[in-house]
Amino acid sequence: MKEIKLHGNSIIIGKDSLEYIKGLQIKRAFIVTGGNSMFKNGAIDRLTNILRDVDAEYELFCKVKKNPSINTVLDAIEKMKEFQPDTVIGIGGGSPIDVAKAAAVFYEYPELDIKNPDNLILPKMRKKVRLIAIPSTSGTGTEVTRASVLTYDDMNLKIGLKCDAFIPDVAVLDAALTLSMPKNIVAETGMDALTHAVECYINKNIDEFTEVLAEGAIKGLIKYLPLSYEYENYEYREKVHIYSTMAGCAFSNVGLGMAHGISHALGGRFDLSHGLLNAIALPYVLLFNSRDREVKQRLDQISRIIGNDIIEEIVNLNKKIGIPLSLKDADLDEDVFLREFEVLSQNSMKGSTRVNPVKVELEDMKKILKAIYYGRLDDLR
Repeated sequence: MKEIKLHGNSIIIGKDSLEYIKGLQIKRAFIVTGGNSMFKNGAIDRLTNILRDVDAEYELFCKVKKNPSINTVLDAIEKMKEFQPDTVIGIGGGSPIDVAKAAAVFYEYPELDIKNPDNLILPKMRKKVRLIAIPSTSGTGTEVTRASVLTYDDMNLKIGLKCDAFIPDVAVLDAALTLSMPKNIVAETGMDALTHAVECYINKNIDEFTEVLAEGAIKGLIKYLPLSYEYENYEYREKVHIYSTMAGCAFSNVGLGMAHGISHALGGRFDLSHGLLNAIALPYVLLFNSRDREVKQRLDQISRIIGNDIIEEIVNLNKKIGIPLSLKDADLDEDVFLREFEVLSQNSMKGSTRVNPVKVELEDMKKILKAIYYGRLDDLR
């Protein structure tokens, strides 16, 4: 038996989707965002003007950085205790939305200790605060998923905390917010979405509902991501925005795989974006996983659908959109990589690697990590 939950109450798409918030009867909104981009592109002004129009009070929490730590969540919770919101709004990239999700849940359940992830029993629902996600990037899928990915600094590790209470009630996909993304962010977040869709598609927990979503997201992202990268065009950005959310709906019910296990381990130690790490790792992981008969059949199937070998297609797509083909090409220092290698190998065995469709031994992981670092795809054939 399996329970499928694709998203919260609503996904809002189409032009001026942000206006939907006017009808939600918000009284006190706690807005979680990053430091600059949402202010520069006018998104915060649009949102706060809407809240003022409906006589809602609001407070801005603008401290969220890339790879946010649990300390950021704790800071947000302290502000929320003072402000007493009825609604939490995460607006921006995956990091502020993940912080908003965690802050909403741990604010409502103060008895839970976020500092002790190994012994957390997380709730299935929120009753006190509404949660709204407004993504400005097209990649994480966090606007519809049951995970909040946070960095535990003392462990040098990113951990995906998971529970149904993290799923936002409303996901607002206003593609106008994506138009200000620089090209490297378009590329990295788009490849994060594609990694979600592909790893979901080959996961052995796949079902008929999520297969259709994952397949559609793969086809759509392969077609529109290079166009979205090349042109600052509303139509292309909206397509990628929607396909990214579709991938999120799919993998949230199925799981991912080793590319995410590796990217979380590396992202917890180095200042490289999650999407970039996924994009670099994905071809290597798929080649390793293709030794499994079922995975090979599914990779062959999606290759026929898109009209080209999927691994070759991803390598070529990375080249088109400026993604380096190895960690070394991403300027990760070799001495640092080798010094951290044992810890990285151990940490890469955790998280999503545990649900990889092919069982991974530590010696396998070491070989895979070295292939990814030096760009030696053929080492995994």
